[in-house]
Amino acid sequence: MSVSGLEPEQLAHEESVFGLSNGHLGWRGNLDEGDPRGVAGSYLNGVFEEHPMPYAEDGYGYPGVGQSVINVQNGQIIRMLVDDEPFDLRVGELLSHDRRLDMRDGTLHRTFEWLGPTGRRVRVESTRVVSLSRRAIAAVRYSVEVLDQSAEVTLISELLANEPLPIVHDDPRVQDLLTEPLVTVEADVVGSRSTLMHRTRRSGIIVAATMDHEVDGPGCRVVSDADNDKAQTTIRARLDPGQRLTIMKYVGHDFERGMTPATVRARAEVAVAIAKEDGWHRLLADQREVLDEYWRCADVVVEGEPRLQQAVRFALFQIFQAAARAEVRSVPGKGLTGSGYEGHTFWDFEGFVLPVLTSTAPDAARQALLWRHSTLHHARDRAAQLHLAGAAFAWRTIDGRESSGYWPASTAAFHINADIAVAVLHYVRATGDAEFEREFGLEILVETARLWLSLGHRDADGAFHIDGVTGPDEYSAVANDNVFTNLMAQLNLRGAADAARRHPEKLKELGVGSDEAREWEAAAADMHIPFDEERGIHPQSAGYTHLERWDFDATGPDQYLLHDNFPYFDLYRKQVVKQADLVLAMHVAHEAFTSQEKARNFEYYEALTVRDSSLSASPQAVIAAEVGHLGLAYDYLAEVATIDLDDLHGNTHEGLHIAALAGVWTAIVAGFGGMRDTADGLRFAPRLPQPLTRLKFGVRIHGHTLSLNVTALETTYQYSGDEPLTILHFDEVITVGGDDVTVRTPSLPDPGPRPQQPRHRAPRPAFGTDADGDQGRVC
Repeated sequence: MSVSGLEPEQLAHEESVFGLSNGHLGWRGNLDEGDPRGVAGSYLNGVFEEHPMPYAEDGYGYPGVGQSVINVQNGQIIRMLVDDEPFDLRVGELLSHDRRLDMRDGTLHRTFEWLGPTGRRVRVESTRVVSLSRRAIAAVRYSVEVLDQSAEVTLISELLANEPLPIVHDDPRVQDLLTEPLVTVEADVVGSRSTLMHRTRRSGIIVAATMDHEVDGPGCRVVSDADNDKAQTTIRARLDPGQRLTIMKYVGHDFERGMTPATVRARAEVAVAIAKEDGWHRLLADQREVLDEYWRCADVVVEGEPRLQQAVRFALFQIFQAAARAEVRSVPGKGLTGSGYEGHTFWDFEGFVLPVLTSTAPDAARQALLWRHSTLHHARDRAAQLHLAGAAFAWRTIDGRESSGYWPASTAAFHINADIAVAVLHYVRATGDAEFEREFGLEILVETARLWLSLGHRDADGAFHIDGVTGPDEYSAVANDNVFTNLMAQLNLRGAADAARRHPEKLKELGVGSDEAREWEAAAADMHIPFDEERGIHPQSAGYTHLERWDFDATGPDQYLLHDNFPYFDLYRKQVVKQADLVLAMHVAHEAFTSQEKARNFEYYEALTVRDSSLSASPQAVIAAEVGHLGLAYDYLAEVATIDLDDLHGNTHEGLHIAALAGVWTAIVAGFGGMRDTADGLRFAPRLPQPLTRLKFGVRIHGHTLSLNVTALETTYQYSGDEPLTILHFDEVITVGGDDVTVRTPSLPDPGPRPQQPRHRAPRPAFGTDADGDQGRVC
């Protein structure tokens, strides 16, 4: 992934694309020298500031405290002076400038040549890494070569705190807290090592950042100092043409709430000391080893469209980066690539990202689920506040407490609890991790099952209803019997009952009575799933198909996104879909629908779905492929695959859309691969859209890899496990063991005419051009 040249107006977008992280620490792809830049960004997963939640009118159950991610101490910066002339890309002449994200090595490379105002020409090479093997460590190798005249070169390596985020808040109390959120605890220098210690003003988190250096160059002079919000190491050398000054900068970050500053400082300093002792080359070798192991299963080979191949690997790299070393922390909606959504995590992590991690990097998936388990006390408190049993997980949060002030799209969106529970069920089935289910997963399943029983009710005929909830579609709110919610709750209730039977020794500890599991099963069996007999389709929620349809013909292209141009009360009372809701239900609860119902439902909701959300194109691609509209599925895949590379939503400067990037894998594996987890085991129904000639992917099953090599006419299955694996290829039972198994692809029945989308909202042509007629700069 690379870009040549430099366009200052594109920096904010490219800083997100070129960001590096490991799930604990994230560095945006800012230029090494600090200026110019779009948006500064150095983040630690779980470091945030608390602030008041302002309401025009308060109400019972509204969260009182908000949470926002902040910038921690920035260790990326290495400023350069040539003969005391500060390097600035906007001064002198930039002769060349190239950046390259290496997704096999996990590094960001940058090279440029600069002719300064004094006539000195230098060549700079830098390589940056955020370590996947050493949770606290990031490092930079920065090398300057004088090309044609001798020059005095000065490098100033910095740690800088309280860099502002681009957040402007109407409430001055919030703005003040977020402008300078870090209070100095200590600033210290020992030789070339510097440490800054800070504490967040209200959330009380101690944050330590340490940097140290190796220096290679003729006659270098090195001086370090630190004070309050800044530490710097200055390196000077006189270079003749052809000589280089090279520094290796090691930066360590750690934090903790409720721990002494001395302990946090020691952890950061020890991490840096070990990294420096092991050296730069060992750091890179370890990075490559981690990624080699990941790519062995996770890599997806796509032949027929080179840019799709690149986009798929970019998506998989970013998903892994976002979660690899999160280790009992959340994975924010933007990962650690930007401050969008204030650094919060949402339901889309469990709904979109965890299925990918479970199938490609299950250790990271386990850690993320352990984080949810660690927040159960907050979820129980929230349920009690809402006068409900069990646990109500936060809709948007950093530390597990609810941080959304708009209850129709947060508190009422109870489906997040089933999303988490179903992610637990999927993880246990895919990995066979019985210890996790027994010690952690069962408790999540039990508490969420209890929530559904207290939230729902039975009618006079005994049917179980869940009323007054919000499904995935944010253009509908507080509806009765949302189909997605009811089906997910049904899976949750059945899964909890099954898990309880598997671990009877835990039931007393969790307070599960002898009849409770049977009550869960009865509620699941009696769950009401609305169906419109007249139209032969499922309404998104009870009565939805009887609402007035949105007037798409009267809606101009400049009026999208609809929520930026129309009041929510109007959106809520019309048939218009922001993001796939019923269509998503047909994927995650696929066994609840017949193939005929799926085809009719898909056609109906295609005409209503405007995709004002990044979460829509992927499930639309999956179901389009299942019902036979492969060309439409390919167009949706192209859209989601380039959402950040081409900045399709115009907001990538706030960070990457991690859940949408996970949807790239899902559109391929569940869409064109047809992968479904069924009562009879895994089922695949592989078909290629016309532009593609070959598709290869792998999924992890009980610690082994099942690989599929798909062509237009046949699929070859290969399994690395010692014991044979039985799966379904379409409706054919096959067993994969020591030998590869190749089976034919059945002919595709005619799916009928391609479904139509609302006016102005069809997906853009697959891998064509962006809105300005060009492909994106990043290629």
